[in-house]
Parts: sequence; structure tokens; C-alpha cells
Amino acid sequence: MMLKTIVQHGLQPRLWSRVIAFCCVLIALPVFAQGIGFPGGYGLKIYRTDYSLYPFVQVYLRTFDAQMQPLVNLNERNIGLMVKGRTYDPMKRQFGIQSIRSREEATRSVLVIDASRSMAGAPFEDALRASIRFIESKRPQDEVAVLAIRDTAQGFDLVSQFERDERALARRIADIRADGMNTRLYDSIGAAMQMCGMSAQGSIGVGGNPVVSCSVVVLSDGQDDGSSLSREELMTRISNMSIPIPIYSLAYSRISPAHFRNLEALSKNSFGVYYLIGETTSQMQRVVESIQNILQSDYVLTFRSYVPVDGNRHNLKIGVEYPSGSGKYVFDDASFEAIQPPPHPMVNEAIAKLTQRIPALDDQNPYWDQSSVPNTPGF
Repeated sequence: MMLKTIVQHGLQPRLWSRVIAFCCVLIALPVFAQGIGFPGGYGLKIYRTDYSLYPFVQVYLRTFDAQMQPLVNLNERNIGLMVKGRTYDPMKRQFGIQSIRSREEATRSVLVIDASRSMAGAPFEDALRASIRFIESKRPQDEVAVLAIRDTAQGFDLVSQFERDERALARRIADIRADGMNTRLYDSIGAAMQMCGMSAQGSIGVGGNPVVSCSVVVLSDGQDDGSSLSREELMTRISNMSIPIPIYSLAYSRISPAHFRNLEALSKNSFGVYYLIGETTSQMQRVVESIQNILQSDYVLTFRSYVPVDGNRHNLKIGVEYPSGSGKYVFDDASFEAIQPPPHPMVNEAIAKLTQRIPALDDQNPYWDQSSVPNTPGF
């Protein structure tokens, strides 16, 4: 069956009262709120810091509501920043936040397609269409790799390495056949995670379209047959990762939902999302569009650091107040190194552009001065 091919298709100040509220809430928040959301609430996860353009630091973070969908329209009015325990004053315009959707950084994704014989027929064709729709929904700089779970020595076929060309990816996906007798699901997901692991933690440099995140998208019924890697071992590997690799799983079957819980557990443990498709496989294209929206809705907070170059690591904390004006924050911690950037023309040019956006303060003090604000009850 022939499948269709791809068609190419300032910073703002915040009120003093919000600064005060931010500090109060950071002091009061319990430890279990860090990096996650309250049940029925929202949360955030910092997954990368880039300090290759020091004194500028770029912090990449993903936000989510109770349905694990991204928060929209975040800006400097509902973002709080602390460096080494001191709060940045938003009135001094030393940090800003942008959606990654409009930036040059690239994302990576690995599609893991269950090509066992039990998937054959209309459900499998819907899965292939959804995979192509996932590619259609990406940005030109984003990269996708494809693994098909098949009867091979390693349990899968590498259909495509990371690739930007939508048409090439579509042709390779169209050639996948559902003829496998066994489903080494965990081995295949583990291989996808290893491919994602090529993106190292820390600085990402400049030039081109640096890759800042990687995710795994699994289309399967969740059954595993004979993987060398157990589910428990895979879960432990996920928990120990320094940079989260979210697993977005589409659980579908025309036979039995008995193994859907395997996919659900992997997604929840990895900050991903579990989608129960069941037998209604026609909705898979809409689901993969939702996944692409999540990947492209990350935020980048850029700030100028005034910590002297010392080669050491320094802590930072980011808090999100949502909705704006609610006085309710969740937060996450990260760190950066105060290092001197290499004397490279591209680096110098990038720093010069950031300097235009965030000029240095004459007094070298970006922090909030509590003594300049009248006493506030409860603070």
C-alpha cells in the first residue's frame, strides 16, 4: 500500500508585589513540589542549561498542566529567577523567556513502530499514517529517527538514523511491513533511548541548529516477547537519566489491552504522556500532532549572570506562577558553570547579539533590593 509523501510546508517588567510573592512562595513551598506539579495543578522540568555564551546562561524547560499539556503564553510577568539564592529583579530587565517554537534550536525524536504480525491490517496502516503525520508536523530543523520492532538479532530494524528530510523519512516508513513474530519492545525502547543519549548534558555551543531535547514515541500494544532488557531494568535506566527522555506511548490493539499498562508505566516514569488509543486507531494522527505541539512548546529562559568567572558550578532556581497573578508557584533547580567562553568569532557574535538584548548594568547588581520596598505584611 502506498502512503502519501510529505509536503513541506523584550522583555517585560513585573510588579514589585509579584517579586515579593515569589520570594514568599519559594520559602513556603514543600520539597515535593520541586520539578513537578501538584495533583490537578501544573509543573515544570528544567532539562538543560547552556552556559557556552557566558555571562549569558540559557535554561531550557518544559511545562505541563494536569493533563500533561504545555502551559501557554508564559512571559517575564509570571517567571521568577534566583541565582545562588538571590532573586533577580524583573524591573532591571536582566532575563527574558521565549518559546522554542520560534527559535533555531532543533529537537530530536525516535519513532518506535511495532511491526509484529499481530499489528497487521488497518491498525498498522493507521500507525504508519500517524508516523508520517508526526513528521509533517515537525519544524524543518527537527530530526526524526525510526526503529521498527522486527525479528532481527537485536529485536528491531533501524529504518532511519536521525533525519531532517521529510520525504526521505516518509519513503522509509512506507516500506515497513508488519511481519514480525516476536515483539522485543523493551530492547527497542532501550535502543531508542541510547540514540537520544547522544545529546550530552551541559553546553550546546553555537552555529547551525543545536539539538536541545530528544524524545521517544512508541506505537505498540505494549506486549514484550523475550527482550534481554526487563521492564524493571528499563524503568531504572529511565529514573537514573540526568537529562529526561520522555516516552510518548500510543497504546492500540484490536486483540487485547492486557499489556497497555507497560506503556503507561514507561510514559509516566519518564515525564512523557500515555495515550489510550484502543481500537480507535483513526485518532492517532491527532494524537501525534499533540505530541509535536508539546515538543515545540518548551521555553528558553536567558539571563545575564554577574557571578565572576571561577570555573565552579552555581545554583539557579526558576519558578513559574500560573495563571499570572495567582501567587501560586512551582519551581525547579539547576546549575551552571561560570566559565570563560572560547575566543571564537561565532561565539563572540552570539554574545554581542545577547548583549544588545540584555545590556550589562553599571552597578553589576541584577538582584532585588528588599530595602527599597515598603514593609509588606507577612513577608
